Amino acid sequence: MQIHQLQRNIPNKKSRRVGRGGKRGKTSGRGTKGQKSRAGRKMRPEMRDIIKKLPKLRGYRFASIQNKPVVVNVGDLEGYFGNGESVTPAVLVQKGIVKEKKGKIPQIKLLGNGTFTKKIAVSGCLFSSSAKEKIEKSGGNIE
Repeated sequence: MQIHQLQRNIPNKKSRRVGRGGKRGKTSGRGTKGQKSRAGRKMRPEMRDIIKKLPKLRGYRFASIQNKPVVVNVGDLEGYFGNGESVTPAVLVQKGIVKEKKGKIPQIKLLGNGTFTKKIAVSGCLFSSSAKEKIEKSGGNIE
């Protein structure tokens, strides 16, 4: 027996084949370099990037949750009311100065813009300090 005729009792384990090669050489069908040629690539759609760049309106559902009072200037009341009349939210809706909101009479806030000279009684309304001053100066009262 010669040395080149020797054989092992247990043959060598053959190395396991890994699926890296194949019939697609060099770039393996992925084009050239960059993100698109890498494994596990996830690219965001182009339209998404355009949408993301648009400015956003902040806040919850873009509208206030609170019911804000309807603003009425004291100068606007000058033509609608005479001396001694009472001003309430219901009367303001009746005269067409303010509209109802969802079938209900809204809360009203009087502001002090304009001139006011008539003596009126205001009740059930919110008011600014300048509006209060003008109503009391003209001889009216606030309840």
